[in-house]
Amino acid sequence: MELGPARVGQDLKLTRNPHSWNNRASIIFLDQPVNVGFSYGKSGAFNTPSASKDVFAFLTLFFKQFPQYALQDFHIAGESYAGHYIPVIAEDILKQKSNIKFKSVLIGNGMTDPYTQFASYPPMACGKGGYSAVLDQPTCKAMEAAVPQCQKEIKRCYDKPTDVATCVKGAKFCKDALVRPYSRTGQSIYDIRGRCEDPKDLCYPILGWITKYLNQHHVQKAIGAEVSHFKGCNNHISSQFFAHGDYNQPFHRKIPGILKDVNVLVYAGDADYICNWLGVKEWTEALQWPGRHIFRRKNLSVVYHSVNKWPLGRVKYHNGLAFLQVFKAGHRVPYDQPENALDFFNRWLAGEWTP
Repeated sequence: MELGPARVGQDLKLTRNPHSWNNRASIIFLDQPVNVGFSYGKSGAFNTPSASKDVFAFLTLFFKQFPQYALQDFHIAGESYAGHYIPVIAEDILKQKSNIKFKSVLIGNGMTDPYTQFASYPPMACGKGGYSAVLDQPTCKAMEAAVPQCQKEIKRCYDKPTDVATCVKGAKFCKDALVRPYSRTGQSIYDIRGRCEDPKDLCYPILGWITKYLNQHHVQKAIGAEVSHFKGCNNHISSQFFAHGDYNQPFHRKIPGILKDVNVLVYAGDADYICNWLGVKEWTEALQWPGRHIFRRKNLSVVYHSVNKWPLGRVKYHNGLAFLQVFKAGHRVPYDQPENALDFFNRWLAGEWTP
């Protein structure tokens, strides 16, 4: 759908993606946690740390089986809930002192610091994020009034992250108060510019086409799938993560330790609501690390496409941490802005924005 070598059409035919990140790198597309997509196992993950252990085990086996790839620089990229996964996976790799040539992580529109992210919902929904307001003034006022209680609930989870009941209670309150009023409008939580076209497929019809394509017998045979039914989302696993208090965990606190060893690019399409750029920018600026004050003081500078010279976004960076706002893109940046996404991906891997 986004950055792979091909895209699936409504007719279930493949077309080449000229802006695939495969143009620049060898990519492992990983179905995880266990039992999502084509992955399977007897015991599944129930929270981010347990999922990370499976990922590290997979990487260890992969590089043992294909040692030639262990010689290559290694980067981890993901979006959305990967804002949870990536900090933990990165920390596990660094702690294990493996022979992986780990260079950087890229987090796109990630849910990494719920305390900060939830506070960004009223301004984003009410016309302060660069797009027209979706909600009326009374609803905006009610949401603004709910933010302090939401943050109070999340802080309780941050203070006692193993207190599952507290973490679940806070996540439920915050979603009901700050996500539900927006989603009731029918507007896409992944793109403030339009309606949710296909609620059963996360508002993206192409996800339904991908599911149909991957459930064809000849496709499964060609790719060596050992699971006969592909489903893009596993609601049972999602519910398990939520029920184990995973949603409101403070995984952003792992970023400062990661920055000691690898570079971190945090990017955000500026039309997303659920992991909007206002909140993503704010949590990067609030990180407790030695470069915090310099990073926070820096202004965003316009970034131009390296070939076509059009503006693709705005960036700020310092000492290994970079934040990039991507213009005219929703939750799935490489889908909405494929050419611009490939451009900033190339530049990041080449070392730009890392001094």
